[in-house]
Amino acid sequence: MLGAIIGDTCGSVYEFSNNNKATDVSTVSLTESKCSFTDDSVLTIATADALLHQRPYVEAYKGWARRYPDAGFGGHFWRWMQSDSLEPYNSWGNGSAMRVSPVGWFFETLKETLAEAKRSAEVTHNHPEGIKGAQSVAAAIFLARSGKSKQEIKDYIESAFGYDLSRTTDQIRPDYVFDVSCMGSVPEAIICFLESNNYAHAIQLAISIGGDSDTIACITGGIAEAFYRKMPEELVQFVTARLTDEMKQIVQLFREHIHP
Repeated sequence: MLGAIIGDTCGSVYEFSNNNKATDVSTVSLTESKCSFTDDSVLTIATADALLHQRPYVEAYKGWARRYPDAGFGGHFWRWMQSDSLEPYNSWGNGSAMRVSPVGWFFETLKETLAEAKRSAEVTHNHPEGIKGAQSVAAAIFLARSGKSKQEIKDYIESAFGYDLSRTTDQIRPDYVFDVSCMGSVPEAIICFLESNNYAHAIQLAISIGGDSDTIACITGGIAEAFYRKMPEELVQFVTARLTDEMKQIVQLFREHIHP
């Protein structure tokens, strides 16, 4: 979960006209002074809160989002969050995938993980692609923390969800544009993880392809944390210092729950 938050925060300064597109990814800085958490982190923490305290997702998402209304929420979600509606809006956007990382850590079986990922998504993202995006990321995290190899993770995701993970970041980077759909960003984020050598390298690759940088890095970071287990302490401290006290509390409670 913290890996997703770090990815979001480090990627936050590379959106839109600030896309990096570096072919030498070692030059991608992850500790820019203007980095800040975005809606991705807010809703990731909301997912963890819902799991830890058995709160309905709709309550957790609306509650946390309303406390951070300027975090960069998409238009559809923002209107839903501010409304009294409890109904989903059939989104296929990557919001379901960027907030799902806690689900990948919380359960003991892949079956439970997939079912809960669907529940977390369909509160808003009840379109089949929105659900698939959340399930694929949660599954990748579950498999990674369960000791599966990158090849095993790749094979499962391709087989179960039909994503093409055969491309490289060098092939993606030149023509990749901003895309907030699950089908246009989740496979790319998973590829960045698959191609990486360590956690920081995964985040640098995610930023380097451009597009929806904070969300791609958030998704990549969630999987990379589960696979590599170790994240640079410099990044942990850099990002944690940017979270609010209530965010830090949920992060700590979640960490204690999954690593008792």
